[in-house]
Amino acid sequence: MNKTWIIIQREFINRVSKKSFILLTILMPFIFAALIFVPLWLSTVKGGDQKQVAVIDATMKYLPQFKDDESWHFVGVPQMEASFRSDSTQFDAVVEIKADLAEHPEAVTIYSRKEVPNSLSRLVSETLDEQVRQDKLLHYDIPQLPSIMQDVNRKLNIRTVKWGEDGSESESNAGAAMAAGMVLTLLIYMFVMSYGGMVMQSVMEEKTNRIVEVIVSSVKPFQLMIGKIIGIGLVGVAQLAIWAVLIIVLLAVAGGISGSSPELMGGASGLLATLQGLNLAKMGGLFVLNFIGGYLVYASIFAAIGAAINGQEDSQQFMMPIVLLLIFALYAGIYSSDNPDGPLAIWCSMIPFTSPIVMMVRLPFDVPVWETMLSVVILYVAAFGMIWIAGKIYRVGILMYGKKPSFKEMIRWITYK
Repeated sequence: MNKTWIIIQREFINRVSKKSFILLTILMPFIFAALIFVPLWLSTVKGGDQKQVAVIDATMKYLPQFKDDESWHFVGVPQMEASFRSDSTQFDAVVEIKADLAEHPEAVTIYSRKEVPNSLSRLVSETLDEQVRQDKLLHYDIPQLPSIMQDVNRKLNIRTVKWGEDGSESESNAGAAMAAGMVLTLLIYMFVMSYGGMVMQSVMEEKTNRIVEVIVSSVKPFQLMIGKIIGIGLVGVAQLAIWAVLIIVLLAVAGGISGSSPELMGGASGLLATLQGLNLAKMGGLFVLNFIGGYLVYASIFAAIGAAINGQEDSQQFMMPIVLLLIFALYAGIYSSDNPDGPLAIWCSMIPFTSPIVMMVRLPFDVPVWETMLSVVILYVAAFGMIWIAGKIYRVGILMYGKKPSFKEMIRWITYK
């Protein structure tokens, strides 16, 4: 056990002391926070230049409906002029409204020397749609028809409530639950792919450089494999823990800064309100269990592959099934978010190769306790089983050179005593 601990320390310290690890660990939370708050901030930034739009209104009644905003200033002109086409004109666009707009909806055209911005098209459409609708209603000459139509077209506001086991009621938000599950799912997927691949790369490097021949003279191959898996796994756990702390600090600082902005404050408060409706303690605990179990399953497979092959070019035939399995698990998780209690979701939650990813999507939707416990038990039984199998392959393959192994031969290695 002491030798295994030495291997764990070596793998951990060698990686966390690298400049690339330090830079990535520090910069990633800032990038994550920027992805959240920069779009919110940009949405509140007002444009400095107000563009001029000429409006040719043949009906003489729609021009007053155009209201200036921070981006567009509307100016009425009597007719189309050739100067509007030149680069020297003061107008960035021209809106032409024909006299038969009420009868022909296509009787509006926007001209511009460049591509017409979507914001201008949307503003013109919304302005004219409402006014043309009101004009058409008045032609029916029915008393109070506009108010009647307004009442008929009123949209429903459906409230979703979730009943608790004790009879309590709480606001339900399926969108927030789905988003939270997908974020946790992607974290596990990326962690398994990146750090599992790191385990395989480490084993391959030591085997290729013949360093492993020196190491196994004083350490059992199984101890070496376990030390690598745990050491590299702790690197990932440390990185995620640092990210979590930094992200919480950055969100708190950004939330304090955004207190002076009603728009940003509204977006932040909406995000917090949706998170409060989730059982974060339960999700966090099960995330850690699935996170560790999923890593152990796949890291042991990656370690076995790294020990069996002789170089990077030999890894494709073994890596492809593993990558396809992970991609299938990810897509199963995506589809399970729409039907978390369906057969696909339930079965993939029990299969240890897919359960760490799929179960995280289902958790926000109140999965029965027996399903979550059974899934975790199966996952860890499979994890220790895969570690035992990988240890058998690792013991033989780590000292075998010059021969390209097959799946059949690797299965035979498992039976060696």
